[in-house]
Amino acid sequence: MNTLKTGDIMPSFQVNDHLGNLHRSEDYLGKKVIVFFYPKANTPGCTAEACSLRDHYKELQAAGYALLGVSADTEKAQKNFVDKYDFPFPLLADTEKELIQGFGVWGLKKFMGKEYDGIHRMTFVIDEKGVIVRVIDKVKTKEHAQQILE
Repeated sequence: MNTLKTGDIMPSFQVNDHLGNLHRSEDYLGKKVIVFFYPKANTPGCTAEACSLRDHYKELQAAGYALLGVSADTEKAQKNFVDKYDFPFPLLADTEKELIQGFGVWGLKKFMGKEYDGIHRMTFVIDEKGVIVRVIDKVKTKEHAQQILE
């Protein structure tokens, strides 16, 4: 896994969100953006993480951040997740793993003695010039917004 680090440039991307709207990397130049990667919509940890961000969304916006959630789920699965929990931010359906591979969050994982490839839960804070200024690799799902805002 070759994960991007602080000082790296956000990779170029074009990915649809849960409504089928296209999001491109150039759309976010000139804005501060938080890109959070999660393994799978509607699972307990991913729900806790996204709900933490939802509950503190106004604070994140007040700090000047746009917010993008990313997993390999389909647009339909992402839409169901958004509708169920009323998320005010887009969830990108990266089924081709363009962002997932670009940010380097796809790799070997271990769970209950089994090894498999999957998405590592990570968050990248990116400045207006597209430079990664912070990487959070030990995400506290229930307190993730506070981790970002500290």
